[in-house]
Amino acid sequence: MGSGAVSGGVSLVVCDPHVHIWDLTTRLYPARERRRDAGEPGIGDYHIADLRADCGPVVVASAVHVEAFPTDGLAEARHVTALAEAAGHGLPQGIVANADLASADADAALAALSALPRVRGIRQALNRADETRDLLCDPRWRDGFTLLARHGLSFDLQIAPERMREAAALLTRHPEIPVALNHAGWPKARGLAAWRVWREGLRALAALPHVHVKISGFGMFERDWTLESIRPYVFEAIDAFGTDRAMFASNFPVDRLARDYPSLWRAFAALVEDLDEASRGRLLRANAEAFYRL
Repeated sequence: MGSGAVSGGVSLVVCDPHVHIWDLTTRLYPARERRRDAGEPGIGDYHIADLRADCGPVVVASAVHVEAFPTDGLAEARHVTALAEAAGHGLPQGIVANADLASADADAALAALSALPRVRGIRQALNRADETRDLLCDPRWRDGFTLLARHGLSFDLQIAPERMREAAALLTRHPEIPVALNHAGWPKARGLAAWRVWREGLRALAALPHVHVKISGFGMFERDWTLESIRPYVFEAIDAFGTDRAMFASNFPVDRLARDYPSLWRAFAALVEDLDEASRGRLLRANAEAFYRL
């Protein structure tokens, strides 16, 4: 994917553990189709070739597709697998698939997904606006969550800051399930009170050694973010989880509306430029590859 020269001839080689590949012709994303038809920008197809084109000079050594809220998680995982195999260059090497852990057939669904060689984990977002169930308090969902260990799957945790302490209480009882907190814990709200809620929840999760954090998604919370506006959140996440359990991610193409791919990764690299080389390497690549077993 290019020479990797980002600025001053310095190469930036990354693992991107949070990208979305979707193809609306699959009919797996009816809500996205409606948004596209309504003229919303950035909603159309996003293929592996689009990701490769967006990367520009950034060398993406590895990547993980994270489910894009399909109507059928197994069909999506199979489709992305087929696309990756047909592309012939490996990306994405990992898949975080969708599954409803509260369903009666959760065990069978996880078995089918774990049989796919690129599937590494499951995401079922707990903070979706259209989710009417309180999954975190649902005993069926909690039972389904425990099945992840049986199938050797991790969990991508997308949750509102107000619920992170509650999630931490659950995760304390399941140290056998690796967890990646999505989008730095969703710090969308601003102000001191919101900061305190987010920070307390973040620290509660960071106290658990099997929980990691993906630092990403700032374009969803602040379209015109700057280094200075995201610096407190990035530094707080790294301080809480350490350079061994934090990883940067693009959240492309969702964050494409806020930053192009090279400038996004240049910003991340600039924020940690004062760290030692080994720490920078872990945040930009090694931690993600280790967590997702790439």
